[in-house]
Amino acid sequence: MTYFRDKFKSILIIKDSPHRIALAFALGVFVGISPFLGLHYIGAFFLAWLFRLNKLVAIVGVSVNNPWTIVPLSTFSVWIGAKMMGIKEVLPEIDWAGITFTKIAGKFTDFASLTIMTKKLWPVISSFFVGSMLACTVSAIASYFIIQILLAKYKKEETCSIN
Repeated sequence: MTYFRDKFKSILIIKDSPHRIALAFALGVFVGISPFLGLHYIGAFFLAWLFRLNKLVAIVGVSVNNPWTIVPLSTFSVWIGAKMMGIKEVLPEIDWAGITFTKIAGKFTDFASLTIMTKKLWPVISSFFVGSMLACTVSAIASYFIIQILLAKYKKEETCSIN
């Protein structure tokens, strides 16, 4: 918990407007919850650079989705995506005893097997994508307003204490 508190405090001392800081944080949250796994930090850094926002704040925003939250967020994303798309059965029947590293690796070398596997997993893939896009959009909007309000209040108190 101290890790997140320290990260949030690092946002408070940045010399920029509450709007721009909240925008950078919201951008990070959006990218961090997006379905583009593996590209979160790079994507947030690039977009912050592109829009001339604070890169550190964007990276802190990405950290909302971390090892402790990725499973619940991803599960929620698949669930909400399936509901939105009207998909009743997201996961196919799985032969857990037949899953081995060799069989999985073999699927990636054989195009026909890869196509069949993708077709079977398409409900979960599409549900995850749709649900993640909704979750990252709602989360980014909410985080923008929360951070903007907190920063405006903090900066106002900081200005009052100096005077």
